[in-house]
Amino acid sequence: MILEVAILNIKSGQEKQFEIDFATAGQFIRSINGYVRHSLRKCLEQTNKYILLVDWENLEDHTIGFRQSAEYLEWKKILHHYYDPFPTVEHYETIIEHENKN
Repeated sequence: MILEVAILNIKSGQEKQFEIDFATAGQFIRSINGYVRHSLRKCLEQTNKYILLVDWENLEDHTIGFRQSAEYLEWKKILHHYYDPFPTVEHYETIIEHENKN
């Protein structure tokens, strides 16, 4: 499994509408083969900063399957105008993972 990580800096004052539109845009990423799950987390220190975490079965599911799809064009239309600057997206593989089983 591959984790996509994107730091999203949203134009000041547009955070609430971004969150609403992000919830709508989620349908497009969820429909892609190889998609596992995603979460959007808001920074406590900087109210216009978010992190997007997406689990994919493999790298190509994101870089080809999603990025070259009609669904990505819809995602882009809904969300890309909120970003300043445009986010850097990186991909990570798990090396060590622990979970608290209390």
